[in-house]
Amino acid sequence: MNKKLITLAVAGALASPMFAVAADAPASPHSLTGNVGFVTDYLYRGISQTSGKPALQGGFDYAHSSGLYAGIWGSNVNWIADGNPGQNISAGLEIDVYGGYKGAITDDFGFDVGLLTYNYPGRNKTAGGTILKQDTQEVYGALSWKWLTLKYSHSIGALFGWAKTGTAAPNLGKTKGSGYLELNAAYDLGDGWGITGHVGHQKVNGRTSASYSDYKIGVTKDVGFGVVGLAASSTNAKDNCAAAQDYCWGAGGAGAVNYSAGKSTAVLSFAKSF
Repeated sequence: MNKKLITLAVAGALASPMFAVAADAPASPHSLTGNVGFVTDYLYRGISQTSGKPALQGGFDYAHSSGLYAGIWGSNVNWIADGNPGQNISAGLEIDVYGGYKGAITDDFGFDVGLLTYNYPGRNKTAGGTILKQDTQEVYGALSWKWLTLKYSHSIGALFGWAKTGTAAPNLGKTKGSGYLELNAAYDLGDGWGITGHVGHQKVNGRTSASYSDYKIGVTKDVGFGVVGLAASSTNAKDNCAAAQDYCWGAGGAGAVNYSAGKSTAVLSFAKSF
C-alpha cells in the first residue's frame, strides 16, 4: 500500500476516537450563577424594607444536577433603623442564606423544599441596651404547575423581631410558628414580554395586628442585557402612622420617619443574571 495512504489511514484511526471522546464528554453536574438588580423600592411580602427608597441587590446560586441547591443574596435595608428612631441602630444590610432540594414530579409539576435564613448584621442594640432580634429562619415548601407556584414558609423562631401582643423582649420567641402562604404566577407572552401576579397572606403568630395580605401585578421585558420590570403592589397591613400601628416605621418616636410601609405603590426594577 502507498505509504502516504497508510499514514492517512493511521492518522484517521487515531483521530476518530479522540473526536468521539470530545463529543461524548459528560456535562458538569455543577452550575454557579450570579444576579444583580436595582429596585426603586425594596418590597418584601408587600412591605417596604427601604421606606420608599431605592435598593441595590445581588447574589450567587449553586445548583447540582441532583436537585440540591444553595445560595446567598443581599440588599440594603433601613426598616430596622427607621422602626427604632433615636436608637442609633445601624443594621442597614440584609443577607439571606438558603439551601434546598427541587425536582420534577411530571413534565408540568415540580416541587421545592428548603431552609432560608434572613440575617441583619450591624449595630442592633437600642440606647436602653435591648438587643433587637430581627434575624429569622424559615423552612419552606412549594409546588409548581407550569407558570403557577404555590408556596408556604414557616418560621422556626421569632418572625423578624415581632413580639406576641402584650409582651416585650426577651419574649420575642412567642411569634415562633408564623406562616406565609403565597400564590405566584409568571406567564411568558413571547418576544421577551411577561406578566406576573402574586397574592399572599402573612400570619404573625400571637400578634394579630401584624398579620395582613398583600397583592401584586406586574409586567416584565427582556431587553437583551437584562430584564426591566414594573409592578403595582398593595396590602391591607396596619400602617397608620397617626395610630402608631405596626407597619408604620418610626411611629411616635423622636425624629421618626413615620413611613407607611404597607401602602399601595409602584416599583420599577432591573435585573441581570450571569
